[in-house]
Amino acid sequence: MLYYLFTYLRDTFHLMGAGVFSYITFRVAMAIILSLVISTVFGKWIIKFLQRKQIGETVRDLGLQGEVQKRGTPTMGGLIIISAILIPTLLFARVLNVYIVIMIVSTLWLGLIGFLDDYIKVFRKNKEGLAGRFKILGQVGLGIIIGTTMYFNHHVVISRQVTGSQTGIYNAAEQLEEGRYIRKDENGKRNTYVNVRTATTTLPFIKNHEFRYEKIAAVFGEKYVGITTPILYILAVIFIITAVSNGANITDGIDGLATGVSAIIGVCLGVFAYVSGNYVLAGYLGIMDIPNLGELSIFIGAFVGACVGFLWYNAYPAQVFMGDTGSLALGGIIASLAIIMRKELLLPIMCGIFVIELVSVMLQVWYFKRTKKKYGEGRRIFLMSPLHHHYQKKGYHEAKIVTRFWVIGIMLAIFTIVTLKLQ
Repeated sequence: MLYYLFTYLRDTFHLMGAGVFSYITFRVAMAIILSLVISTVFGKWIIKFLQRKQIGETVRDLGLQGEVQKRGTPTMGGLIIISAILIPTLLFARVLNVYIVIMIVSTLWLGLIGFLDDYIKVFRKNKEGLAGRFKILGQVGLGIIIGTTMYFNHHVVISRQVTGSQTGIYNAAEQLEEGRYIRKDENGKRNTYVNVRTATTTLPFIKNHEFRYEKIAAVFGEKYVGITTPILYILAVIFIITAVSNGANITDGIDGLATGVSAIIGVCLGVFAYVSGNYVLAGYLGIMDIPNLGELSIFIGAFVGACVGFLWYNAYPAQVFMGDTGSLALGGIIASLAIIMRKELLLPIMCGIFVIELVSVMLQVWYFKRTKKKYGEGRRIFLMSPLHHHYQKKGYHEAKIVTRFWVIGIMLAIFTIVTLKLQ
């Protein structure tokens, strides 16, 4: 909102210094600073409020070291994270940008689902929380909204250079009338570019880096491509939103783990947003140039600042837990950002910690059921799942487990960024 205010003051009254809000770098810096202030300073007030209202964590007896001390620790701390993300975004971003709108909806949507789950656990004294089918239904609903917007919205486009031989490859359904423009390259040559709507994603390690969902849809017959492509794309988005949000939720099992890993992933996504939103860098790296994507940098800056600030209270020994209010929102935010940047196929690498945690639970359940059916008693692959509990059972201190998972997360993030040049 401040962007629009200061732009008006600059254009109407020629207010000195108002033009600084036109620079994304300035607004990103302000978003990071404000999110840190909200999550650290105001976060302390929220924690005290949660303590007064006795909104504490109900810890299940899993036989883990230190779990008794955590009983009664304030939960629903995800409210701190969500506030520290949304307030700077609303203040410093261009809130009418379609990508910013998607991210605000994603944050509020999954934050609300997580809040309902925490509310039932804390106030209704139901340890199971919100029924799993309702969580899945909420995630599917968000996936439909994001998938539909990304596929059909006329402001969701990628930029293509049009040469004589390429002029005819974009049909009328893809091309926007106002999307044609001219740029000069480093040699001063004038090139024509056009904004197109297309369901395309990034392929890691492959030259030209791109894959169109139409190629999968063509398997069902060329004449059905127009119908099957949006269905396949929306189904893919639903799967990604559900998988990543549940992965983040499962990872949030020990102090600071999910928060720190999310901050690392956020920095990685920030790099992708910067290079994909800058046509010079996108052209140099040979990746998709996505117009208006740079505005997401403000949201990502607030996201990283919120996670880092929340770690002040969430690191071992935690003074507050984020609860499902925070963990579902974090996972949904990461998934939505990757989809918007068309980097969803990089999620298994980027979110490797989430994947490992989720797979460990799936393997444990599958193996237990299989062996129970075969031998009459269930057996386990891990001492306990998710994976971080396995290491706790082996006697590792949770602070060491978290630190080592962070290190792995950093290595995965670096490798993900390196894929920009590995093709």
